[in-house]
Amino acid sequence: MRTPARITTLDDLRVHLQWAIELEHATLPPYLCALYSLDATRNPAAAEVISSVFAEEMLHLALAANLLNAVGGRPRLDTPELLPPHPRRLPHSDPSLELALLPFGPQALDMFLRIEQPAPPGAPAEGDRYETIGQFYAAIEQGLRDLCDRLGEHAVFTGDPARQVTGGFRHTAGRLPAIQDLAGALAAVAEIVEQGEGTSRGEVWDGDQDVFHPDRDEVAHYYRFQELKAGRRYQRGDTAASGPTGEAITVDFTAVRPMRPNPRLTDHPLGSPVRVAQDKFNHTYGTVLHLLDETFNGSPALLTVAIASMFQLKAQAQDLMGTPDGSGASAGPTFDYVPPEQRAWHAGGGRRIVALPNGPYLLYGGIPLRRKTKIVSAEGKAVTWKTGEPLPTEDTYALCRCGQSSNKPFCDGTHVRIGFDGSDAAPLKPYRELQHVHDGVGVSAQRVGELCIHAAFCFGRTRPIAKMLDDSQDSDVRSDIMSRIDHCPSGSYSYALERGGETIEVDLPPAVSILEEEDGLASALWVTGAVAVLRTDGTPIETRNRVTLCRCGRSANKPLCDGTHRAIGFREEAPEQ
Repeated sequence: MRTPARITTLDDLRVHLQWAIELEHATLPPYLCALYSLDATRNPAAAEVISSVFAEEMLHLALAANLLNAVGGRPRLDTPELLPPHPRRLPHSDPSLELALLPFGPQALDMFLRIEQPAPPGAPAEGDRYETIGQFYAAIEQGLRDLCDRLGEHAVFTGDPARQVTGGFRHTAGRLPAIQDLAGALAAVAEIVEQGEGTSRGEVWDGDQDVFHPDRDEVAHYYRFQELKAGRRYQRGDTAASGPTGEAITVDFTAVRPMRPNPRLTDHPLGSPVRVAQDKFNHTYGTVLHLLDETFNGSPALLTVAIASMFQLKAQAQDLMGTPDGSGASAGPTFDYVPPEQRAWHAGGGRRIVALPNGPYLLYGGIPLRRKTKIVSAEGKAVTWKTGEPLPTEDTYALCRCGQSSNKPFCDGTHVRIGFDGSDAAPLKPYRELQHVHDGVGVSAQRVGELCIHAAFCFGRTRPIAKMLDDSQDSDVRSDIMSRIDHCPSGSYSYALERGGETIEVDLPPAVSILEEEDGLASALWVTGAVAVLRTDGTPIETRNRVTLCRCGRSANKPLCDGTHRAIGFREEAPEQ
Protein backbone atom coordinates (compact mmCIF):
# COMPACT_ATOMS: atom_id res chain seq x y z
CA MET A 1 0.00 0.00 0.00
CA ARG A 2 1.28 3.45 -0.85
CA THR A 3 1.49 6.15 1.81
CA PRO A 4 -0.08 9.47 0.72
CA ALA A 5 2.38 12.35 0.80
CA ARG A 6 1.93 14.50 3.90
CA ILE A 7 2.58 18.22 4.21
CA THR A 8 4.86 18.66 7.22
CA THR A 9 6.89 21.79 6.39
CA LEU A 10 6.25 25.21 4.86
CA ASP A 11 8.28 24.15 1.84
CA ASP A 12 6.01 21.09 1.45
CA LEU A 13 2.99 23.39 1.56
CA ARG A 14 4.42 25.72 -1.08
CA VAL A 15 5.24 22.79 -3.35
CA HIS A 16 1.70 21.42 -3.05
CA LEU A 17 0.15 24.82 -3.71
CA GLN A 18 2.22 25.13 -6.88
CA TRP A 19 0.88 21.69 -7.80
CA ALA A 20 -2.62 23.07 -7.16
CA ILE A 21 -1.94 25.87 -9.66
CA GLU A 22 -0.74 23.30 -12.19
CA LEU A 23 -3.75 21.07 -11.49
CA GLU A 24 -6.27 23.87 -12.00
CA HIS A 25 -4.52 25.06 -15.15
CA ALA A 26 -4.39 21.53 -16.58
CA THR A 27 -8.18 21.45 -16.83
CA LEU A 28 -8.33 24.61 -18.96
CA PRO A 29 -7.14 23.30 -22.37
CA PRO A 30 -9.59 20.34 -22.41
CA TYR A 31 -12.50 22.56 -21.38
CA LEU A 32 -11.56 25.19 -23.97
CA CYS A 33 -11.34 22.63 -26.79
CA ALA A 34 -14.77 21.23 -25.95
CA LEU A 35 -16.25 24.72 -25.60
CA TYR A 36 -14.83 26.04 -28.87
CA SER A 37 -15.94 22.92 -30.76
CA LEU A 38 -19.59 23.57 -29.89
CA ASP A 39 -22.16 25.22 -32.10
CA ALA A 40 -23.48 27.32 -29.21
CA THR A 41 -26.68 28.27 -31.04
CA ARG A 42 -27.68 24.60 -31.26
CA ASN A 43 -26.12 23.58 -27.95
CA PRO A 44 -26.81 26.46 -25.55
CA ALA A 45 -27.05 24.26 -22.45
CA ALA A 46 -23.68 22.60 -23.12
CA ALA A 47 -22.06 25.96 -23.88
CA GLU A 48 -23.40 27.42 -20.61
CA VAL A 49 -22.15 24.49 -18.56
CA ILE A 50 -18.66 24.35 -20.02
CA SER A 51 -18.15 28.13 -20.00
CA SER A 52 -19.25 28.30 -16.35
CA VAL A 53 -16.99 25.42 -15.35
CA PHE A 54 -14.08 26.97 -17.24
CA ALA A 55 -14.63 30.33 -15.49
CA GLU A 56 -14.65 28.61 -12.11
CA GLU A 57 -11.48 26.68 -12.91
CA MET A 58 -9.86 30.04 -13.68
CA LEU A 59 -11.14 31.24 -10.31
CA HIS A 60 -9.68 28.13 -8.64
CA LEU A 61 -6.32 28.77 -10.28
CA ALA A 62 -6.39 32.33 -8.94
CA LEU A 63 -7.36 31.12 -5.46
CA ALA A 64 -4.47 28.62 -5.50
CA ALA A 65 -2.07 31.40 -6.54
CA ASN A 66 -3.37 33.65 -3.75
CA LEU A 67 -2.86 30.78 -1.30
CA LEU A 68 0.73 30.30 -2.45
CA ASN A 69 1.45 34.01 -2.22
CA ALA A 70 -0.14 34.12 1.25
CA VAL A 71 2.36 31.58 2.60
CA GLY A 72 5.39 33.30 1.08
CA GLY A 73 5.66 31.32 -2.16
CA ARG A 74 6.05 32.46 -5.75
CA PRO A 75 3.45 31.22 -8.26
CA ARG A 76 4.94 29.98 -11.53
CA LEU A 77 2.56 30.08 -14.49
CA ASP A 78 4.77 30.92 -17.46
CA THR A 79 6.65 27.63 -17.44
CA PRO A 80 6.75 24.58 -19.76
CA GLU A 81 5.64 22.33 -16.88
CA LEU A 82 2.14 23.72 -17.36
CA LEU A 83 1.84 22.51 -20.97
CA PRO A 84 3.17 18.97 -21.52
CA PRO A 85 1.86 17.17 -24.64
CA HIS A 86 -1.65 15.71 -24.61
CA PRO A 87 -2.82 13.15 -23.66
CA ARG A 88 -1.36 13.68 -20.19
CA ARG A 89 -2.02 13.03 -16.51
CA LEU A 90 -3.62 15.54 -14.22
CA PRO A 91 -0.48 16.76 -12.40
CA HIS A 92 0.70 14.47 -9.58
CA SER A 93 -2.53 12.48 -9.72
CA ASP A 94 -3.38 8.82 -9.97
CA PRO A 95 -2.62 7.65 -13.56
CA SER A 96 -6.33 7.11 -14.21
CA LEU A 97 -6.84 10.91 -14.25
CA GLU A 98 -5.88 11.41 -17.89
CA LEU A 99 -6.56 14.57 -19.90
CA ALA A 100 -7.02 14.83 -23.65
CA LEU A 101 -7.90 17.55 -26.16
CA LEU A 102 -11.25 16.45 -27.55
CA PRO A 103 -14.27 17.97 -29.25
CA PHE A 104 -17.44 18.01 -27.19
CA GLY A 105 -19.12 14.62 -27.10
CA PRO A 106 -19.65 11.51 -24.95
CA GLN A 107 -15.91 10.83 -24.65
CA ALA A 108 -15.21 14.38 -23.49
CA LEU A 109 -18.11 14.23 -21.02
CA ASP A 110 -16.76 11.00 -19.51
CA MET A 111 -13.35 12.67 -19.11
CA PHE A 112 -14.89 15.71 -17.42
CA LEU A 113 -16.88 13.48 -15.04
CA ARG A 114 -13.68 11.65 -14.10
CA ILE A 115 -11.85 14.94 -13.48
CA GLU A 116 -14.62 16.34 -11.27
CA GLN A 117 -15.54 13.07 -9.56
CA PRO A 118 -16.37 13.65 -5.87
CA ALA A 119 -14.30 11.91 -3.24
CA PRO A 120 -16.15 8.92 -1.73
CA PRO A 121 -17.23 9.04 1.94
CA GLY A 122 -14.29 8.40 4.24
CA ALA A 123 -11.70 8.84 1.47
CA PRO A 124 -8.28 9.75 2.90
CA ALA A 125 -6.44 12.97 2.19
CA GLU A 126 -3.87 12.38 -0.55
CA GLY A 127 -1.08 14.87 -1.20
CA ASP A 128 0.30 12.92 -4.17
CA ARG A 129 -1.08 10.39 -6.65
CA TYR A 130 -4.53 11.51 -5.52
CA GLU A 131 -7.59 9.70 -6.86
CA THR A 132 -9.85 12.76 -6.69
CA ILE A 133 -9.18 16.48 -6.60
CA GLY A 134 -11.12 16.72 -3.33
CA GLN A 135 -8.66 14.33 -1.65
CA PHE A 136 -5.73 16.45 -2.84
CA TYR A 137 -7.25 19.61 -1.35
CA ALA A 138 -8.04 17.70 1.84
CA ALA A 139 -4.27 17.12 2.17
CA ILE A 140 -3.65 20.85 1.70
CA GLU A 141 -6.29 21.70 4.31
CA GLN A 142 -4.73 19.20 6.71
CA GLY A 143 -1.27 20.67 6.08
CA LEU A 144 -2.50 24.22 6.68
CA ARG A 145 -4.12 23.28 9.99
CA ASP A 146 -1.12 21.25 11.22
CA LEU A 147 1.42 23.95 10.35
CA CYS A 148 -0.64 26.69 12.00
CA ASP A 149 -1.03 24.54 15.12
CA ARG A 150 2.73 23.89 15.33
CA LEU A 151 4.21 27.17 14.06
CA GLY A 152 1.43 29.70 14.55
CA GLU A 153 -0.45 31.57 11.83
CA HIS A 154 2.03 34.46 11.76
CA ALA A 155 4.84 32.06 10.85
CA VAL A 156 2.78 30.44 8.07
CA PHE A 157 1.13 33.49 6.47
CA THR A 158 4.24 35.54 5.70
CA GLY A 159 3.37 36.66 2.18
CA ASP A 160 3.14 40.25 0.99
CA PRO A 161 -0.55 41.31 1.08
CA ALA A 162 0.08 43.53 -1.98
CA ARG A 163 0.51 40.38 -4.08
CA GLN A 164 -3.05 39.23 -3.39
CA VAL A 165 -5.36 39.43 -6.40
CA THR A 166 -9.04 40.19 -5.81
CA GLY A 167 -12.16 40.56 -7.93
CA GLY A 168 -14.89 38.62 -9.66
CA PHE A 169 -15.09 36.43 -12.75
CA ARG A 170 -17.70 36.33 -15.50
CA HIS A 171 -19.95 33.26 -15.63
CA THR A 172 -19.47 32.44 -11.94
CA ALA A 173 -20.95 33.60 -8.67
CA GLY A 174 -17.61 32.83 -7.00
CA ARG A 175 -15.37 35.62 -5.73
CA LEU A 176 -11.63 36.03 -5.41
CA PRO A 177 -10.81 37.39 -1.93
CA ALA A 178 -7.45 38.31 -0.44
CA ILE A 179 -6.00 35.56 1.78
CA GLN A 180 -4.01 36.55 4.85
CA ASP A 181 -4.82 33.99 7.54
CA LEU A 182 -5.96 30.44 8.17
CA ALA A 183 -9.67 31.29 8.03
CA GLY A 184 -9.26 32.87 4.59
CA ALA A 185 -7.14 29.96 3.37
CA LEU A 186 -9.66 27.35 4.51
CA ALA A 187 -12.49 29.32 2.90
CA ALA A 188 -10.56 29.34 -0.40
CA VAL A 189 -10.02 25.58 -0.25
CA ALA A 190 -13.70 25.04 0.55
CA GLU A 191 -14.74 27.23 -2.41
CA ILE A 192 -12.62 25.16 -4.79
CA VAL A 193 -13.91 21.82 -3.52
CA GLU A 194 -17.57 22.84 -3.24
CA GLN A 195 -17.73 24.24 -6.75
CA GLY A 196 -16.20 21.02 -8.03
CA GLU A 197 -18.06 18.36 -6.11
CA GLY A 198 -20.77 19.97 -3.93
CA THR A 199 -21.16 21.53 -0.49
CA SER A 200 -20.67 18.18 1.24
CA ARG A 201 -19.96 14.62 0.23
CA GLY A 202 -23.07 13.43 -1.60
CA GLU A 203 -24.63 16.92 -1.96
CA VAL A 204 -25.16 18.08 -5.55
CA TRP A 205 -25.41 21.85 -4.85
CA ASP A 206 -22.37 24.13 -4.62
CA GLY A 207 -23.96 26.83 -2.45
CA ASP A 208 -24.17 29.53 -5.15
CA GLN A 209 -26.90 30.78 -7.45
CA ASP A 210 -26.79 29.75 -11.10
CA VAL A 211 -25.34 32.76 -12.93
CA PHE A 212 -27.23 31.93 -16.13
CA HIS A 213 -30.51 31.19 -14.33
CA PRO A 214 -30.67 33.26 -11.09
CA ASP A 215 -33.91 31.61 -10.04
CA ARG A 216 -32.08 28.29 -9.64
CA ASP A 217 -29.47 27.04 -7.20
CA GLU A 218 -26.24 26.01 -8.87
CA VAL A 219 -25.04 22.42 -8.96
CA ALA A 220 -21.36 21.52 -8.66
CA HIS A 221 -19.21 20.78 -11.71
CA TYR A 222 -19.58 17.01 -11.55
CA TYR A 223 -23.36 17.27 -11.47
CA ARG A 224 -23.50 19.87 -14.25
CA PHE A 225 -21.85 17.29 -16.49
CA GLN A 226 -24.28 14.65 -15.22
CA GLU A 227 -27.10 16.95 -16.36
CA LEU A 228 -25.65 17.07 -19.89
CA LYS A 229 -25.20 13.31 -19.95
CA ALA A 230 -28.74 12.65 -18.70
CA GLY A 231 -30.37 15.43 -20.73
CA ARG A 232 -32.17 16.68 -17.63
CA ARG A 233 -31.61 19.23 -14.86
CA TYR A 234 -31.38 18.66 -11.12
CA GLN A 235 -34.19 20.09 -9.04
CA ARG A 236 -34.72 20.51 -5.31
CA GLY A 237 -34.99 17.13 -3.62
CA ASP A 238 -32.64 15.44 -6.09
CA THR A 239 -29.56 13.72 -4.73
CA ALA A 240 -26.44 12.19 -6.17
CA ALA A 241 -28.18 8.81 -5.89
CA SER A 242 -31.41 9.90 -7.56
CA GLY A 243 -29.77 11.72 -10.44
CA PRO A 244 -31.43 14.69 -12.14
CA THR A 245 -35.22 14.55 -12.37
CA GLY A 246 -36.00 18.14 -13.39
CA GLU A 247 -36.78 19.72 -16.74
CA ALA A 248 -35.34 18.23 -19.90
CA ILE A 249 -32.44 19.90 -21.67
CA THR A 250 -31.32 19.33 -25.24
CA VAL A 251 -27.78 18.27 -26.08
CA ASP A 252 -27.00 17.78 -29.78
CA PHE A 253 -23.83 15.76 -30.18
CA THR A 254 -23.92 16.33 -33.95
CA ALA A 255 -23.74 20.13 -33.63
CA VAL A 256 -20.02 20.02 -32.97
CA ARG A 257 -16.95 20.90 -35.03
CA PRO A 258 -15.19 17.56 -35.68
CA MET A 259 -11.80 18.51 -34.22
CA ARG A 260 -9.04 15.95 -34.53
CA PRO A 261 -8.35 14.54 -31.02
CA ASN A 262 -5.04 15.58 -29.47
CA PRO A 263 -3.74 17.54 -32.47
CA ARG A 264 0.02 18.06 -32.72
CA LEU A 265 2.17 20.59 -34.52
CA THR A 266 4.02 17.77 -36.25
CA ASP A 267 0.77 16.71 -37.96
CA HIS A 268 1.35 19.54 -40.45
CA PRO A 269 4.47 20.81 -42.23
CA LEU A 270 6.13 24.09 -41.32
CA GLY A 271 4.58 27.00 -43.19
CA SER A 272 1.31 25.20 -43.92
CA PRO A 273 -1.85 27.23 -43.14
CA VAL A 274 -2.86 24.94 -40.28
CA ARG A 275 0.62 24.99 -38.72
CA VAL A 276 0.78 28.78 -38.97
CA ALA A 277 -2.63 29.09 -37.30
CA GLN A 278 -1.64 26.64 -34.56
CA ASP A 279 1.55 28.60 -33.91
CA LYS A 280 -0.46 31.83 -33.70
CA PHE A 281 -2.81 30.27 -31.15
CA ASN A 282 0.11 28.98 -29.08
CA HIS A 283 1.73 32.42 -29.07
CA THR A 284 -1.53 33.96 -27.85
CA TYR A 285 -1.80 31.33 -25.13
CA GLY A 286 1.80 32.11 -24.18
CA THR A 287 0.73 35.74 -23.77
CA VAL A 288 -2.03 34.62 -21.40
CA LEU A 289 0.39 32.58 -19.28
CA HIS A 290 2.87 35.46 -19.19
CA LEU A 291 0.19 37.92 -18.08
CA LEU A 292 -1.06 35.52 -15.40
CA ASP A 293 2.50 35.05 -14.16
CA GLU A 294 2.95 38.83 -13.91
CA THR A 295 -0.48 39.15 -12.27
CA PHE A 296 0.37 36.85 -9.37
CA ASN A 297 3.92 38.11 -8.98
CA GLY A 298 3.38 41.72 -8.09
CA SER A 299 1.05 43.18 -10.75
CA PRO A 300 -2.51 42.23 -9.70
CA ALA A 301 -4.16 44.79 -11.99
CA LEU A 302 -3.05 42.73 -15.00
CA LEU A 303 -5.68 40.06 -14.27
CA THR A 304 -8.22 41.95 -16.39
CA VAL A 305 -5.78 42.06 -19.30
CA ALA A 306 -4.95 38.35 -18.92
CA ILE A 307 -8.63 37.38 -19.03
CA ALA A 308 -9.21 39.64 -22.03
CA SER A 309 -6.30 37.98 -23.85
CA MET A 310 -7.91 34.61 -23.17
CA PHE A 311 -11.02 35.73 -25.05
CA GLN A 312 -8.80 36.37 -28.09
CA LEU A 313 -8.21 32.62 -28.23
CA LYS A 314 -11.80 31.84 -29.20
CA ALA A 315 -11.70 33.19 -32.76
CA GLN A 316 -8.29 31.62 -33.37
CA ALA A 317 -9.44 28.21 -32.12
CA GLN A 318 -12.69 28.29 -34.08
CA ASP A 319 -10.83 29.26 -37.25
CA LEU A 320 -8.66 26.17 -36.74
CA MET A 321 -11.67 23.97 -36.09
CA GLY A 322 -13.27 25.21 -39.29
CA THR A 323 -10.24 24.09 -41.32
CA PRO A 324 -10.05 20.49 -42.63
CA ASP A 325 -6.79 18.89 -41.57
CA GLY A 326 -6.70 16.21 -44.29
CA SER A 327 -7.73 13.33 -42.03
CA GLY A 328 -11.49 13.73 -42.39
CA ALA A 329 -11.56 15.84 -39.24
CA SER A 330 -10.83 19.50 -38.65
CA ALA A 331 -7.71 21.02 -37.18
CA GLY A 332 -7.46 22.21 -33.59
CA PRO A 333 -5.21 23.99 -31.12
CA THR A 334 -2.24 22.08 -29.75
CA PHE A 335 -1.49 24.08 -26.58
CA ASP A 336 2.26 23.82 -27.03
CA TYR A 337 4.42 25.96 -24.76
CA VAL A 338 6.23 28.79 -26.56
CA PRO A 339 9.42 29.80 -24.67
CA PRO A 340 9.66 33.52 -23.90
CA GLU A 341 12.67 33.97 -26.17
CA GLN A 342 10.55 32.80 -29.11
CA ARG A 343 7.75 35.29 -28.42
CA ALA A 344 8.75 38.24 -30.57
CA TRP A 345 7.06 40.91 -28.45
CA HIS A 346 8.62 39.57 -25.25
CA ALA A 347 12.21 40.30 -26.30
CA GLY A 348 14.58 42.21 -24.04
CA GLY A 349 14.69 43.00 -20.36
CA GLY A 350 14.71 45.93 -18.00
CA ARG A 351 12.60 49.00 -18.59
CA ARG A 352 10.71 48.62 -21.84
CA ILE A 353 7.33 49.14 -23.47
CA VAL A 354 5.81 46.38 -25.56
CA ALA A 355 2.79 46.75 -27.86
CA LEU A 356 0.83 43.49 -27.53
CA PRO A 357 -0.72 42.21 -30.78
CA ASN A 358 -4.12 43.93 -31.05
CA GLY A 359 -3.85 44.66 -27.35
CA PRO A 360 -2.50 47.20 -24.87
CA TYR A 361 0.98 48.49 -24.13
CA LEU A 362 2.79 46.49 -21.44
CA LEU A 363 5.22 48.58 -19.43
CA TYR A 364 7.97 46.72 -17.60
CA GLY A 365 10.44 47.78 -14.96
CA GLY A 366 8.36 50.16 -12.88
CA ILE A 367 8.40 52.99 -15.42
CA PRO A 368 7.01 56.12 -13.69
CA LEU A 369 3.65 57.32 -15.01
CA ARG A 370 2.43 60.89 -14.72
CA ARG A 371 0.29 63.47 -16.45
CA LYS A 372 1.45 66.53 -18.37
CA THR A 373 -0.84 69.35 -19.41
CA LYS A 374 0.02 71.77 -22.21
CA ILE A 375 0.12 75.42 -21.18
CA VAL A 376 -0.85 77.89 -23.90
CA SER A 377 -0.58 81.65 -24.16
CA ALA A 378 -3.46 84.11 -24.28
CA GLU A 379 -3.22 83.86 -28.05
CA GLY A 380 -3.53 80.05 -27.89
CA LYS A 381 0.14 79.36 -28.68
CA ALA A 382 1.93 76.39 -27.05
CA VAL A 383 4.24 77.56 -24.26
CA THR A 384 5.29 74.63 -22.05
CA TRP A 385 4.14 71.45 -20.28
CA LYS A 386 2.95 71.33 -16.67
CA THR A 387 3.82 68.08 -14.87
CA GLY A 388 1.23 66.54 -12.55
CA GLU A 389 1.57 64.12 -9.66
CA PRO A 390 2.75 60.55 -10.39
CA LEU A 391 0.00 57.99 -11.00
CA PRO A 392 0.12 54.82 -8.87
CA THR A 393 1.27 51.79 -10.88
CA GLU A 394 2.68 48.32 -10.40
CA ASP A 395 6.07 47.08 -11.57
CA THR A 396 4.41 45.83 -14.76
CA TYR A 397 1.23 47.50 -15.96
CA ALA A 398 -0.89 47.89 -19.08
CA LEU A 399 -1.98 51.11 -20.78
CA CYS A 400 -4.92 51.34 -23.17
CA ARG A 401 -3.99 51.35 -26.86
CA CYS A 402 -7.46 51.05 -28.42
CA GLY A 403 -8.71 54.36 -27.02
CA GLN A 404 -11.94 52.93 -25.60
CA SER A 405 -11.07 51.66 -22.14
CA SER A 406 -13.43 52.89 -19.43
CA ASN A 407 -10.41 53.08 -17.13
CA LYS A 408 -8.07 55.24 -19.21
CA PRO A 409 -5.15 55.51 -19.29
CA PHE A 410 -5.14 51.89 -18.11
CA CYS A 411 -6.36 48.91 -20.14
CA ASP A 412 -9.63 47.24 -19.10
CA GLY A 413 -9.83 44.60 -21.85
CA THR A 414 -12.15 46.58 -24.16
CA HIS A 415 -9.79 45.95 -27.10
CA VAL A 416 -11.06 42.36 -27.33
CA ARG A 417 -14.74 43.32 -27.31
CA ILE A 418 -14.34 45.91 -30.07
CA GLY A 419 -11.95 43.84 -32.21
CA PHE A 420 -9.15 46.41 -32.06
CA ASP A 421 -6.66 46.26 -34.95
CA GLY A 422 -3.29 47.31 -33.61
CA SER A 423 -1.22 46.37 -36.65
CA ASP A 424 2.21 47.95 -36.83
CA ALA A 425 2.79 50.70 -39.39
CA ALA A 426 5.59 52.84 -37.92
CA PRO A 427 8.70 53.39 -40.07
CA LEU A 428 11.77 51.39 -39.12
CA LYS A 429 14.36 53.64 -40.73
CA PRO A 430 16.52 55.55 -38.24
CA TYR A 431 15.88 59.23 -37.60
CA ARG A 432 19.00 60.37 -39.47
CA GLU A 433 17.86 58.68 -42.69
CA LEU A 434 14.45 60.38 -42.56
CA GLN A 435 15.38 63.84 -41.32
CA HIS A 436 15.22 67.07 -43.29
CA VAL A 437 17.78 69.65 -42.20
CA HIS A 438 17.11 73.40 -41.98
CA ASP A 439 20.15 75.53 -41.16
CA GLY A 440 20.25 78.82 -39.36
CA VAL A 441 22.94 80.82 -37.64
CA GLY A 442 24.37 78.87 -34.68
CA VAL A 443 21.63 76.26 -34.92
CA SER A 444 20.74 73.48 -37.36
CA ALA A 445 17.20 72.18 -37.04
CA GLN A 446 16.37 68.60 -38.08
CA ARG A 447 12.83 67.38 -38.68
CA VAL A 448 11.10 64.07 -39.43
CA GLY A 449 7.54 64.83 -40.49
CA GLU A 450 6.38 61.22 -40.01
CA LEU A 451 6.87 61.65 -36.24
CA CYS A 452 4.90 64.89 -35.85
CA ILE A 453 1.84 64.77 -33.56
CA HIS A 454 0.82 68.41 -34.15
CA ALA A 455 1.48 69.58 -30.59
CA ALA A 456 2.32 72.94 -32.20
CA PHE A 457 5.46 73.84 -30.26
CA CYS A 458 7.15 74.38 -33.64
CA PHE A 459 5.09 77.58 -34.11
CA GLY A 460 6.37 80.73 -32.51
CA ARG A 461 4.23 83.71 -31.68
CA THR A 462 3.88 84.71 -35.34
CA ARG A 463 5.67 82.13 -37.49
CA PRO A 464 6.94 78.53 -37.60
CA ILE A 465 10.47 77.44 -36.73
CA ALA A 466 11.37 77.09 -40.41
CA LYS A 467 10.83 80.85 -40.79
CA MET A 468 12.35 81.76 -37.42
CA LEU A 469 15.63 80.23 -38.62
CA ASP A 470 15.97 83.15 -41.05
CA ASP A 471 16.52 85.44 -38.05
CA SER A 472 18.57 83.05 -35.93
CA GLN A 473 21.53 85.41 -35.85
CA ASP A 474 19.51 87.05 -33.07
CA SER A 475 20.36 85.08 -29.92
CA ASP A 476 16.86 85.58 -28.51
CA VAL A 477 15.30 84.04 -31.61
CA ARG A 478 17.86 81.24 -31.54
CA SER A 479 17.08 80.55 -27.87
CA ASP A 480 13.35 80.49 -28.65
CA ILE A 481 13.94 77.95 -31.44
CA MET A 482 15.90 75.67 -29.11
CA SER A 483 13.33 75.96 -26.32
CA ARG A 484 10.47 75.14 -28.67
CA ILE A 485 12.29 72.10 -30.03
CA ASP A 486 13.03 70.96 -26.46
CA HIS A 487 9.26 70.96 -25.79
CA CYS A 488 8.39 68.92 -28.92
CA PRO A 489 7.12 65.66 -27.34
CA SER A 490 7.65 63.38 -30.33
CA GLY A 491 11.18 64.57 -31.09
CA SER A 492 10.00 65.23 -34.64
CA TYR A 493 12.18 68.32 -34.36
CA SER A 494 15.71 68.16 -32.94
CA TYR A 495 18.69 70.44 -33.29
CA ALA A 496 22.46 70.68 -33.35
CA LEU A 497 24.70 73.76 -33.23
CA GLU A 498 25.81 73.10 -36.80
CA ARG A 499 24.87 70.84 -39.70
CA GLY A 500 26.03 67.30 -39.00
CA GLY A 501 26.92 68.14 -35.40
CA GLU A 502 25.93 66.25 -32.29
CA THR A 503 22.22 66.46 -31.59
CA ILE A 504 21.51 68.33 -28.37
CA GLU A 505 18.75 66.75 -26.32
CA VAL A 506 17.01 68.10 -23.26
CA ASP A 507 17.63 66.01 -20.13
CA LEU A 508 14.45 63.98 -19.62
CA PRO A 509 13.93 61.18 -17.05
CA PRO A 510 12.82 57.67 -18.01
CA ALA A 511 9.04 58.05 -17.72
CA VAL A 512 5.72 57.93 -19.55
CA SER A 513 3.53 61.02 -19.50
CA ILE A 514 -0.18 61.12 -20.30
CA LEU A 515 -0.45 64.25 -22.40
CA GLU A 516 -3.42 66.60 -22.29
CA GLU A 517 -3.58 69.49 -24.73
CA GLU A 518 -5.71 72.61 -24.78
CA ASP A 519 -9.45 72.43 -24.00
CA GLY A 520 -9.09 68.99 -22.39
CA LEU A 521 -8.05 67.25 -25.61
CA ALA A 522 -6.38 63.93 -24.82
CA SER A 523 -3.10 63.47 -26.63
CA ALA A 524 -0.37 60.86 -26.89
CA LEU A 525 1.69 58.83 -24.44
CA TRP A 526 4.99 60.71 -24.17
CA VAL A 527 7.88 58.28 -23.59
CA THR A 528 11.04 59.98 -22.38
CA GLY A 529 14.52 59.04 -21.24
CA ALA A 530 15.42 56.54 -23.98
CA VAL A 531 12.99 53.81 -22.83
CA ALA A 532 12.92 50.98 -25.39
CA VAL A 533 9.67 50.51 -27.36
CA LEU A 534 8.90 47.25 -29.19
CA ARG A 535 6.36 46.78 -31.95
CA THR A 536 3.98 43.83 -31.85
CA ASP A 537 6.32 41.78 -34.04
CA GLY A 538 9.16 42.34 -31.56
CA THR A 539 10.99 44.81 -33.78
CA PRO A 540 12.33 47.68 -31.69
CA ILE A 541 11.53 51.21 -32.72
CA GLU A 542 14.66 53.32 -32.75
CA THR A 543 15.33 54.20 -29.11
CA ARG A 544 15.32 57.96 -28.69
CA ASN A 545 15.09 60.47 -25.88
CA ARG A 546 11.52 61.34 -26.93
CA VAL A 547 8.86 59.12 -28.50
CA THR A 548 5.07 59.55 -28.63
CA LEU A 549 2.77 56.54 -28.76
CA CYS A 550 -0.84 56.43 -30.01
CA ARG A 551 -3.52 55.97 -27.37
CA CYS A 552 -6.64 56.94 -29.34
CA GLY A 553 -6.39 53.72 -31.38
CA ARG A 554 -6.74 55.53 -34.71
CA SER A 555 -3.18 56.46 -35.75
CA ALA A 556 -2.10 55.32 -39.20
CA ASN A 557 1.42 55.08 -37.83
CA LYS A 558 0.91 52.60 -34.94
CA PRO A 559 2.26 52.22 -32.42
CA LEU A 560 3.45 55.81 -32.87
CA CYS A 561 1.08 58.77 -32.61
CA ASP A 562 0.40 60.71 -35.82
CA GLY A 563 -1.85 63.43 -34.39
CA THR A 564 -5.15 61.74 -35.31
CA HIS A 565 -6.39 62.37 -31.76
CA ARG A 566 -6.73 66.04 -32.72
CA ALA A 567 -8.74 65.29 -35.83
CA ILE A 568 -11.21 63.07 -33.95
CA GLY A 569 -11.39 65.20 -30.79
CA PHE A 570 -10.20 62.34 -28.59
CA ARG A 571 -10.87 62.71 -24.86
CA GLU A 572 -10.37 60.51 -21.82
CA GLU A 573 -13.97 61.02 -20.75
CA ALA A 574 -16.91 61.26 -23.12
CA PRO A 575 -18.11 64.90 -23.29
CA GLU A 576 -21.33 65.69 -21.43
CA GLN A 577 -24.42 65.81 -23.63
